[in-house]
Amino acid sequence: MPENAWSDWLDFSPDVIEKSPESEGVFMLHEAMKILFIGGSVNIRVALTEKRSEPCISKATRFRFMTITPFSKKSEELVSEYRSRHRGELPGCM
Repeated sequence: MPENAWSDWLDFSPDVIEKSPESEGVFMLHEAMKILFIGGSVNIRVALTEKRSEPCISKATRFRFMTITPFSKKSEELVSEYRSRHRGELPGCM
C-alpha cells in the first residue's frame, strides 16, 4: 500500500492487527461508525496491539491506518479536523 493513503476499514482483531505494518503512521479506531480514537506511532502494529488492552478502546470494532512520516504532524491534523467537524469535541476515547 502506498504511503499517505488510507487502508480499508479492517476488523480490530488480533489476527488482522498482526498483518498491519510495523511502520510509522497514523490510525483511527471506531465502533458503530463513531470514531473512538485517532493516534499515531513509529510502529502501527505495536500501537494497535497495545490499544486493544485499554478499556475504552477495547470496544472498537474496526480500524484503518496510513503509513506516513512524520506521523505526529498528520496525527495532529486529523485530530484538528475531527474537532472542527464535531463542535470542538475529541473522539470518545481521547
